[in-house]
Amino acid sequence: MITDNQVAAVDFLMDATSHGDPRPVEMIETHISRVFLAGDRAFKMKRAVQLPYVDFSSADRRLAVCQLEVERNSKTAPELYLGVRRLTRRPDGRLEFDGRGDLIDAVVEMRRFDQSALLDKMAVADELTPQLMTDVAHTIIRFHRDAPVAHGCGGAANLQRVLDINLAGFGTSHVFSRSEVEEFDGLFRTALQRQGGLLDSRERHGKVRRCHGDLHLRNICLFQGKPRLFDCIEFNDDISTVDVLYDLAFLLMDLWHRGLPEFSNLVANRYLDEADDEDGFVLLPLLMAIRAAVRAHVTATQAEEGGPQKTRLAADARSYFKLARQLLAACPPRLVAIGGLSGSGKTTVAEALAAHIGAPPGARVVESDRIRKILHGVAPETRLPERAYAPEVSERVYAEMAWRAGLILSQGASVVADAVFERPKDRNRMELCATERGVPFAGFWLEADANLLWSRVSERSGGVSDATVDVLSRQLRRSVADVGWQRLNAAQTPAGVVSDILVATDRVVSC
Repeated sequence: MITDNQVAAVDFLMDATSHGDPRPVEMIETHISRVFLAGDRAFKMKRAVQLPYVDFSSADRRLAVCQLEVERNSKTAPELYLGVRRLTRRPDGRLEFDGRGDLIDAVVEMRRFDQSALLDKMAVADELTPQLMTDVAHTIIRFHRDAPVAHGCGGAANLQRVLDINLAGFGTSHVFSRSEVEEFDGLFRTALQRQGGLLDSRERHGKVRRCHGDLHLRNICLFQGKPRLFDCIEFNDDISTVDVLYDLAFLLMDLWHRGLPEFSNLVANRYLDEADDEDGFVLLPLLMAIRAAVRAHVTATQAEEGGPQKTRLAADARSYFKLARQLLAACPPRLVAIGGLSGSGKTTVAEALAAHIGAPPGARVVESDRIRKILHGVAPETRLPERAYAPEVSERVYAEMAWRAGLILSQGASVVADAVFERPKDRNRMELCATERGVPFAGFWLEADANLLWSRVSERSGGVSDATVDVLSRQLRRSVADVGWQRLNAAQTPAGVVSDILVATDRVVSC
């Protein structure tokens, strides 16, 4: 329902003369807000709705929430949020901005940006890139580090409240039958019970924070060349105060649902590289499933309102519902190791393969180059001196790789290990890591003609690897022999190598 005052507010905001700009005003609607695009400004108005998780039923409530929205979003997108404008009634009955009359409604004033800069639009246009998604992951981890820690709610209990809100949300529509929803909810309660101890431990260690709460592609944009997180959940702290990985999981789920598993896996891995949060990796399938369920009930609520989009929205809700069930399905862990000399394409193959190994968002990539940089306390792109590659340092690197892989495998998630694996002891250590945990292991050795390796290394720019042609020359002189792992032709495309690995491991698709 829309109130008479909101009808008047919509008419006022749709009138170009209200903004002093002759260009037509555009309106974008969501299930709880309306956004008016006028000139170089955007005005966001809360809809007068009262749902299980939000109460915008009065103008005073909407004003207070608008003020909170500006306060919280200014931390991640200060260039976009300009302030709050009150809509008031003049003596002649007409509306105006910030007058002395009665409060009719309120809007958040934002700086307008090109809608093509929204990451959901960029995804449709096939404009997302690995570098952009890496930047997004770094932006999110920096935001999470500064987010207020919340204690006293428990990790499992916190998500229990999300499930309760979700169940109530499904009750506001008729897209799903009661029996479907009850079975669906039961699957989540069981999965949550299995992971309750880990979630509670993470809460005790400060992993539950007041986060963004609605971190999907449509709420991230490119502004002045940098990713900006905006439109956070400000109206319900129970929704936004969550485990940081649950916050991240919305983006991972969104990418996966859009058929972009490689980007979903990339963001997860780049986030965890910087966050050093290995113990939580196993939670991501459950957390992504809860996010898919949230999207299912929200989309179903929109479909309930009718209109020309009803059929499409109901189908979308069904697709999220289906994805959530898939994400809850069991998927046994496995370890895949990829070795080869510099220039063989190990890292490219590992990153392309990881999305197809294990439960969504795929496998955790344990990469020697990144771990070496972590051990030295530098950024991945920082070049290390030659002493950082001394035998004793490399011993530490491979030991750390085995430890991380073992931790992840023990918790039930999959790993793709990426390193030269030149020494038999390092290959044996990785195989033992899987054997001791009863996890399937597959090792692959990428090999190519020396001239091709030379060409690739000499043309390499940027990236994490410090390998040079001198490093490759020393590797070639040592002549690695007796490699028991399956040898693959590294001269073919990375996609070809990945296909060979998936066939060899009987993992043509993800679980």
